[in-house]
Amino acid sequence: MRKHILIVTAALALCACGATSDIIYRPAEQKLPQHIKKICVRPFTNKTQQFGLEEKITLKVIDEFLKNGEYAISSEGNSQGVIVGEINRYILTPIQYDVNLVPTVYKLDVIVTVRFLDKGANRYLWEEPALQAIKMYSAATLPGGLTEEQARESLWEILAKDIVKRTVEGFGSVTSASQRKISPPDVQVSTPSVK
Repeated sequence: MRKHILIVTAALALCACGATSDIIYRPAEQKLPQHIKKICVRPFTNKTQQFGLEEKITLKVIDEFLKNGEYAISSEGNSQGVIVGEINRYILTPIQYDVNLVPTVYKLDVIVTVRFLDKGANRYLWEEPALQAIKMYSAATLPGGLTEEQARESLWEILAKDIVKRTVEGFGSVTSASQRKISPPDVQVSTPSVK
């Protein structure tokens, strides 16, 4: 009898679990407008004192869009949408030392601002004012350690995937530490002339 009661209780519990999965809120995807078929990645600007960061992240974002394949990559004159990015912060901090006070573990912190410009409507569709990537790594002198350049490459990959995810999977896929922001329809953008 006791075994029979346990089986009935377990069956009721499973039925209750199935009923609650129907009431989970899943917002509709917020895809880019249908007129956007080609995207341009404008070269990132670099507001830090580190030289050459903008080229690496721009190339990594282009590569990630090419891997994804949902939107064609084009020049700015032929595209309907433009990724506009800016590197705002690049901080390398030693966080662990050996007995001789030589750094053995570092933390690399990068923050970028990214916007998506709809050229047809001449407005930004979405903005990430503080898209952040952090990498903690051992010094290159230790087994399995990385150089600063290798750590940077892994951060560019993380940021590029986040930018492509935000663009392709929709505005609801906010990944930054900042608040979600979708530009209101009345915000107009002045764009530089392209030759």
